[in-house]
Amino acid sequence: MTFQVASTGETASRRREVLRVLRASPDPMSIVAIAEVLRVHPNTVRFHLDGLVGDGQVEQVEPGRKGPGRPPLMFGAVRQMDRGGTRRYRLLAEILVTAFAAERDPRAKALAAGRAWGRQLESWPADAKSSKKAIDHLVDVLDGLGFAPERRRTNGKQQVGLRHCPFLEIAENRMSVVCPVHLGLMQGAMQAWRAPVAIERLDAFVEPDLCLAHLEPQAAKH
Repeated sequence: MTFQVASTGETASRRREVLRVLRASPDPMSIVAIAEVLRVHPNTVRFHLDGLVGDGQVEQVEPGRKGPGRPPLMFGAVRQMDRGGTRRYRLLAEILVTAFAAERDPRAKALAAGRAWGRQLESWPADAKSSKKAIDHLVDVLDGLGFAPERRRTNGKQQVGLRHCPFLEIAENRMSVVCPVHLGLMQGAMQAWRAPVAIERLDAFVEPDLCLAHLEPQAAKH
């Protein structure tokens, strides 16, 4: 006996058809009813329903009892956007960055946006009152955001090196927007933590694989 195994593309296509039928129906449907619409075997529908229920796109509905016997299982589409669909976050980033770049002073706008977001980052531990602990905490946060940070010191000045840019492709084309966002993010975080150290400036791509944030004691700022 030969069994035909559906390809991944065929499975996804059939599953979308089952979901389409349920979304178009004003009332819950049984497995047999769905199979009749699609002209497939009920076991095929049952297989795809299991996957759709598991993904949270379809739910089993309590049937209203009509007459004797065991009522059929009824299913309805969960009324929400498809959370398994394709994402285009880079496109969104490019749209927003392009809008910022069109501003009269894109750097100021981007810096303010970064600071506002930085102030919402995780809170600073109450016992972290020294510059060292503040920088350590900043490094931990930046590491979690994907910047691959490292502590550095040059001529007695403290710095934080960023070895990875999470927005590299966009930053390469829109440094006037993306880099000020990064600077503002760090500045906003330090301000929110009331840290005894501040981010003075960010030098972008001082080396092909390095951006450099320069720090200074907060007392030095007036």
